[in-house]
Amino acid sequence: MSSSNSYDVAIIGGGLAGLSAAILLSQRQYKVLVLEKESYPRHKVCGEYISMESKPFLQSLGIPVDDMHLPVINKLQVTDARGNELNTVLPQGGFGISRYKLDAALAALAQNAGATLLTKTRADNVQWENDSFTVTAKGQEYKASVVLGSWGKRSNIDVKWRRPFITEKIGALNNYIAVKYHISYPWPADTVGLHNFDNGYCGISQVEDNTTCLCYLTTAASLHKCGNDIKKLEQDVVMKNPWLHKIFSDAEFLYESPVTISQISFEKKAQVEEHVLLLGDAAGMITPLCGNGMSMALRASKIAAALADEFLQARISRIEMENNYTTAWKTAFSKRISLGRLVQSNFGKGSTTAFFIKTANAMPFVRKALINGTSGHPF
Repeated sequence: MSSSNSYDVAIIGGGLAGLSAAILLSQRQYKVLVLEKESYPRHKVCGEYISMESKPFLQSLGIPVDDMHLPVINKLQVTDARGNELNTVLPQGGFGISRYKLDAALAALAQNAGATLLTKTRADNVQWENDSFTVTAKGQEYKASVVLGSWGKRSNIDVKWRRPFITEKIGALNNYIAVKYHISYPWPADTVGLHNFDNGYCGISQVEDNTTCLCYLTTAASLHKCGNDIKKLEQDVVMKNPWLHKIFSDAEFLYESPVTISQISFEKKAQVEEHVLLLGDAAGMITPLCGNGMSMALRASKIAAALADEFLQARISRIEMENNYTTAWKTAFSKRISLGRLVQSNFGKGSTTAFFIKTANAMPFVRKALINGTSGHPF
């Protein structure tokens, strides 16, 4: 194999975590390969709200957050299926930016830092042998000392590895679908909304250029009951919430068709598989109701890149790198993930959501605990 196909680090998946890790490691003069199955810019299913905890990190990568005229979000509205509402402030707050804009900006920064970025190139296999990896994509083989897996919620590699969440029976935390639109709608720029409906909920918040992101999550079973027809699902189920009825009725939809994803699972995942360090949703997915999934992905990239650097400099062993990553990941995210699973298994149920809103309105410490439990410190 030619030296041109040998890398210090191969990163599978060019989303937030993968591209951020590529920037960090390329800046440290490592030879980095990123394999991304799509191209840039591209739309992705995502709520597109980023907690302020991530702002310093994004700025350190080269994203000029303050100069991008992004909406600053510091209010939260939650409604139940009947339209009863909870309004509160978000002490730390966040900002809105589309994945279409952010991923493309990070991809450009990664390339400028020296990373090799191959788009429309899906990794088909990762093989570990003799303390080295061989990654296969489009019939080509690439050697790497370290592999980071940042392929999102579900991939062909997850299936090949038969990761436990792939083989789990359908339950309260798996087999979800998500649907996302960009719309033109006079939604307040400082507010993120979470509107519940039967077996699901819909998030709404502004991103750049006066565009609003509208993204909802529900069960595959709910879609199946509507004949697998998204429009019928929206008419018969989603729009039963009066807030969502108004939004869906009055908004101008900017996509010809929505961006969708299926087979979403919030089950537990390992952070290291087959000696691959997993980042973002590949390592563990936080529920949209608890937010900050984008911040989790970014923080994980910083953790993984630092440990990969230590390993490549022979300061720690591979097993130390893997163990330290798992420990650091769990320290940073396990409480958020656990809280998210608890919330996810109960929301979208009429009486439960209504009770939560009533309780949170009457007892401010309840909503404060939930907000604090799903936020992290700036990094």
